[in-house]
Amino acid sequence: MNAIVAMPDARGKLTENAPLAPLVWFKSGGSAQWLFEPKDMEDLQQFLRDLDPAIAVWPLGLGSNLIIRDGGIPGVVVRLGKAFAAIEADGLTLRCGAGAPGISAASTARDHGIAGMEFLRGIPGTIGGAVRMNAGAYGREVCDILNSADVILRNGDRATISLADMGYSYRHSTLPAGSIVVSATLSGDAGDPEIIGAEMKRIAEEREASQPLRTKTGGSTYKNPDGQKAWQLVDAAGCRGLQMGQAQVSEKHCNFLINLGGATSADIEALGDEVRKRVKAHSGVELQWEIQRVGDAA
Repeated sequence: MNAIVAMPDARGKLTENAPLAPLVWFKSGGSAQWLFEPKDMEDLQQFLRDLDPAIAVWPLGLGSNLIIRDGGIPGVVVRLGKAFAAIEADGLTLRCGAGAPGISAASTARDHGIAGMEFLRGIPGTIGGAVRMNAGAYGREVCDILNSADVILRNGDRATISLADMGYSYRHSTLPAGSIVVSATLSGDAGDPEIIGAEMKRIAEEREASQPLRTKTGGSTYKNPDGQKAWQLVDAAGCRGLQMGQAQVSEKHCNFLINLGGATSADIEALGDEVRKRVKAHSGVELQWEIQRVGDAA
């Protein structure tokens, strides 16, 4: 962890050596050198303008697709709260704050008869995280509904980035380093709220039945290779239920890793790498991590 440095004044909450494990789904990992929860947009912009450009900035959403290593994250972790969670509907368009959960966006779309966003019900993170990684589920992804995203650049400037300039590919965007998504404009099609609601219910029930949602997990561990399912490759390599320390490949869905209680992030990441090694030996396929792994080793 880097030496503690002076921080700019802020109206929001600024915490030194803030534990991050409680904020992520795996409930493991180290602390943020600094955790900043801005009061509003202007607070975030001014803070970044005044922050030494050499200090790294990293945005944290709901912590669902994430391993934070046990040595923690140097620099500043930015977490957007309620001030960044508003959702407004206008015709067939939603304007969503980056801190809004995907499920809230899906529900608002349903209530306003906007179809095409039902898949957001199956994405367990924030709109900001979904936009950054082109999140997807149930045959659709963010690039299918995004018009544009507003981001705060590392220097505090605000920029609007169109869909064409997001550089989207599978679970990836080319957003500038250190930038923070603050809102997104999404477009759908006219639909019947009852039909939309029924599809959302189907997605919720399918997730509940097939995924270990009531455990300490991180969502899908590996990207699906072209034409293949990651979970099938993991299963075929004999890794269902495989355990290292208190980390385990889920018996219920083997593209999920779970923390049985006392796993360190090192345990979880090592298990993930061991699974990749066994899949490569068995099928020749090199699985790519979908879960983000950030921070320093212990």
